[in-house]
Parts: sequence; structure tokens; C-alpha cells
Amino acid sequence: MFETISIDIDGRGVATLWLDRAGKHNALSAVMIAELTQAAADLGADAAVRVVVLAAKGRTFCAGGDLGWMREQMAATPEVRGIEATKLAMMLQALNTMPKPLIGRLHGNAFGGGVGMACVCDVAIGTERVLMALTETRLGLIPATIGPYVAARMGEANARRVFMSARRFGADEARDLGVLARVVAEDDLDAAVEAEIVPYLECAPEAVARSKALLRVLGPTIDAATIAHTIGELVICWEGDEAQEGIAAFFDKRAPSWTPADS
Repeated sequence: MFETISIDIDGRGVATLWLDRAGKHNALSAVMIAELTQAAADLGADAAVRVVVLAAKGRTFCAGGDLGWMREQMAATPEVRGIEATKLAMMLQALNTMPKPLIGRLHGNAFGGGVGMACVCDVAIGTERVLMALTETRLGLIPATIGPYVAARMGEANARRVFMSARRFGADEARDLGVLARVVAEDDLDAAVEAEIVPYLECAPEAVARSKALLRVLGPTIDAATIAHTIGELVICWEGDEAQEGIAAFFDKRAPSWTPADS
């Protein structure tokens, strides 16, 4: 049914939603974005599903945007770029508002959109080897469509530490920033995720769903206007000289023009 993701559901109603592009470091392609959006709708509507675990195959949780997708955006019109940015934004919102608990199972690298994926989880558990970065500004872009979820999870003060600098940070700092709830040894990851799952199975499913929806009202506003603003900001960046230079430099495997010569 799916090309880039897979779903396993056990007898308890615990669904594991796997990012399944291990050979591409689970980078977010147009197909994966569409499939994740569909999966969020399907799992959210399935009364037999009690909990969803977001996990990834291979060595990397999610490397961010797919290189092929990025190349396509470079050649696209502003209208097409807006459409593609909207698809990404709505995928994140579909996961964020899915009426089931969403538990992140993180290992390896999570860059750019991978950080955004962690931030839409209700709770994220990561191994000691997790490495994160909001890498967009290195490419002349901004963490736009993931921005509302990053800010909601970290808070503005914490987000300022990593949102603009593109620097890498490890699992312990990710926990301090609020992205990860717990950091565990790699061999303990599944047990730690299971410990998050079990309490939900003792709760009334509709009450859990309504509680999650209530928090989305009480917490930072991420509505249609907010999402539209992030899409507009990203499209503006795609049109700018910095994105053209940054992405070209990335594909040419050279430093962009704003990098100091002695770096």
C-alpha cells in the first residue's frame, strides 16, 4: 500500500508507523509526505488503534528534506513551491492533531524536518546517540513549516538557542530543550517506549483524544493563519538569492559565499 512508510499494529491496538526509506536516511520526499498525511488520517480514524509509535528503519531517524525534492523546488514556480510547502505543513499538522497518543522512538540523526517530526509527538524518547540540528539556515532557508511545532515544544527562549544557528546538538541537550522527554541507552529504547504505551491502554480512548484536542486549544495557537504564514515565509526564502546560493553550494559540495574563507 505504501512505498516509503510501513505500519505494524499489534493485538493491543498499538500501531508502529515506520519511516521506511533507510537507504535515503528517511528523508522527506513528496511521496513520503503524502503517505504520512494519509497514515495519520487512517490511524486517527481507526477505532481499534489506541496508541501510535513514530519510529524509523535504518541508522537515521530522519535526515530532513529529500535532495530530489529540494532540486525540484529550485526549478519550480512560486505557485508550485507554495503547494509543496503546504503539503509538508499539513502533514505535520495531521500528525500533531491526530486523535491518538503519538510516541516518538528516536535514534540516530534527526535534522531539519526530522526535528519537526519529533516535536509533533506527544512524547519523544531518544537514545544517547541522537544528534539533531535545524539545518535550514545553512542553505539560505528557514525552519518555517516546522517552526510552530518547534516553538511549541521548546518554548521561544529555548528555541532561540538552536533555531537560527543550525548547530548540532546531542541527546542530552535535546532533552534540556524539551524535544526529548527521556534519553536512554540504545538497548533500552524499546522498553522505554513500552513504558509510555502501557498507561494509555488503561485510559478511555475518547477521553484521551478529547484531552489531546483540549491541550491544542490551551497551548500555543497553530491554526490555518499560522500555517499559512509559515508557508509564505518559506516561499519568500525559496525565491531569494541566499537559497539559490546555499542549495547550489550544497549540491556542488562547496562552502556557500557567506562562509568565511578560513573556515
